[in-house]
Parts: sequence; structure tokens; C-alpha cells
Amino acid sequence: MKITKMLLVCLVLISSNSFSQKVQKSAFQVVPLGVKGGIDEKNLSAYLLAPSNTKDYICLDAGTINSGIEKATENKVFKVSASEVLRKYIKGYLISHAHLDHVSGLIINSPADSSKTVYATKRCMEMMENHYFNDQTWANFGDEGPGFHIKRYHFQTLNLKEETAITNTKMTVKSFPLSHVNPYESTAFLIRNNDDYVLYLGDTGSDAVEKSNNLKELWMAIAPLIQNKQLKGIFIEVSFPNEQPDQFLFGHLTPKYLMDELHELEKLARKNSLNGFKIVITHLKPPAKNIVKIKEQLKTQNDLGLKFIFPEQGKSFEL
Repeated sequence: MKITKMLLVCLVLISSNSFSQKVQKSAFQVVPLGVKGGIDEKNLSAYLLAPSNTKDYICLDAGTINSGIEKATENKVFKVSASEVLRKYIKGYLISHAHLDHVSGLIINSPADSSKTVYATKRCMEMMENHYFNDQTWANFGDEGPGFHIKRYHFQTLNLKEETAITNTKMTVKSFPLSHVNPYESTAFLIRNNDDYVLYLGDTGSDAVEKSNNLKELWMAIAPLIQNKQLKGIFIEVSFPNEQPDQFLFGHLTPKYLMDELHELEKLARKNSLNGFKIVITHLKPPAKNIVKIKEQLKTQNDLGLKFIFPEQGKSFEL
């Protein structure tokens, strides 16, 4: 009898543990191709994101491409050539805004790339067509805009807050406006795979500094996903330490302003809803002493129980 009871207890514990593991199972894999803001042209904003156990990656911004793929290959993340990753694994690009540190890799690598889709909001797409892919600054590898169309890329304009399928993947994207020195627009991308989500923000200032409601409206949109534990993580920038004066933030966040914004998100999502929640910190700007300071300030001010992830170029992780 005692043996039977012990077996039953063991089965319950195993079942509970299996259920817990199932609930906590990762939904996305991430390969950072570039993680910094600023002057390091070999390591600028670009993140590959795919559903777990697939190679159907979308590239979130494209500041650095080839150098990041090579670094990931050195780290055994990919077992094929950099060229094959570029041409076959990357299914498309989501561009948050047209500043060069977010698009230079896309431009430079376009002659070696395969046919795929570039997604951006109307303003961002117009800037890329008029200033980069215009048949003068660079050949027009797209299917719209000035000059001769090589048609390597399909330029697809995203309508704000409208869900769009990402071609050759099972993912969809919904875009939201951000202020990056108001009225200049950046973009947040809410990516969905089945019932799981990831949120990626391009460069953004806080609502308080930018005199905007863009982040508040974004938090309102994602709060239910946090409550339901469907949102697996948020990519968000912190470019400067707290000592940076507001007038020299240039549409970026500090640790203080990030935590202010995340407190607003927690109010909407429910108290303690962000405990253990993953925040991927992007766009840290050199010099190295500032990056160290930013990390220290985030850890000191983390009164929400957040799990900060500081991505490294070429080292994969899961969400």
C-alpha cells in the first residue's frame, strides 16, 4: 500500500514538473547580429528572430548583417556558410526607422542577398527609397522608388496597428509608432507565432521627454498579452546612462526613463506581472565605461523583478 502511494506521489510530481516545463517552454530563438548603437560599424542593431526549432528568421533592423553572421558561425550557432544564412535563413527584414545604424547592413549586403521582403512603415519606406535605394546613392534593389528596379526586394509598406503575415514564415507582425526626437517616427514591431508574441522597439525616447503618448498606447496594447503570459519578451533600447541631460538624449532612453516606462506598463498589466519578465536591452552606446554604468544602473533600479538580458553579438538565446 505504501509503495502504491509513493508511486502515485511520484507520478503527480513528474506530471506537475512536465506541465511546468511545458508552460515555460521557449517559443522563439534569437541570434543577435549587432547589439550596439554608436560608432562600431561591425556591431550595429540587428536581431534574427525565428520560431523555436526552425530556420525561418526575420531580421529586426539591419545595421550589421555579414559580420554578425560570421560571428555567429564562429560560435557554432550556424553550421552553414555566412552566404547561406544570408540567402536562405533570413526570410525578410523589419526596419524600424531609416537611420544608417539600422539599415546599413541591408544596403551593403543587398548585392549578395536573395529575393525577399523588406517591411517598414510608410515614412520609413519612403526615406529608404528616396535616400538609399534610389539608383544614385545605391542601386535600387527594390520594386518601388526612383530609378531602375532590380526587384531583389519586395518593399512592403506596413499599416500601423494592422496585422501582416511575414512571407515564408508562420509569423505575423503588427507595427506601432514610436517617437525618436518627436516628430521623427521610429517603429515597434509586435511579432506573433501562433499564441506567442515578442515585442521589438526601434529607437525611442520616453513619453515624458518626447511629449508623446506613443509608449503609453503601446503598453495598453500589450498589457493583456503580459497578463496572459503570451508575451515572451521585450527588446528595448537604453542608449545613455542617467547622467545624460534630457536635451542630449536625441530620442533615446536612460535606465531611469526605461524603468519609469516599465512601471507604467506594470500598472496596466497588474501588480507583479513583470516579475521574472525578460527585457532585452539593445542599442547601448560606447564608450565602454558608459555601457558598464548603464548595466549597473539598470540592476540597481530594477524594483520590478525584471530579468534583463544583455545580448552579445553572435551568441544565441531563447525567449
